[in-house]
Amino acid sequence: MEQVYIGLGSNLAEPEQQLDAALQALAQLPQSRLVATSAYYSSAPLGPADQPRYTNAAALLETSLAPLALLDQLQAIERNQGRERKAERWGPRTLDLDILLFGQRIIDDDRLCVPHYHMHARPFVLLPLAELCPAKLQLPDGRQFADLLSACPVDPTLQRLHTPKICAIQPVDSSTHD
Repeated sequence: MEQVYIGLGSNLAEPEQQLDAALQALAQLPQSRLVATSAYYSSAPLGPADQPRYTNAAALLETSLAPLALLDQLQAIERNQGRERKAERWGPRTLDLDILLFGQRIIDDDRLCVPHYHMHARPFVLLPLAELCPAKLQLPDGRQFADLLSACPVDPTLQRLHTPKICAIQPVDSSTHD
């Protein structure tokens, strides 16, 4: 199984409840186990300012799913929670699930770019991720996570909220996942 870090975000339809439901869904993914989650964070929106604040978190999964199979599962969770993909980039959404890191893989595909292409400049991604990553994590592209964190711009709007109700899931009996 590979360790995969997932970024979660929402700013519509009760964002904290959206993240709670997404974590429940991640815990039910086939061939996967939800290992840990970060606290929830709130921040001003990236992109159009005339939208609600975002709530973000990160999750650590162990999975034997292939990267694109996992992406398909994540996009199904987004759709199940009302996500509508629109042409507007960085617009409001019920749920956004991004694969930030997938083991030590570098993936550059039409559908998936890992490590996530812009996580280094997003405090609302790096701070939750820092709660889950080993202190000396080296990214597959050679960058040190600690260096990304120290170089990340300060976001005065970012606020740590609380730890979600689902903060770590016990191992699931593999017979329940096909």
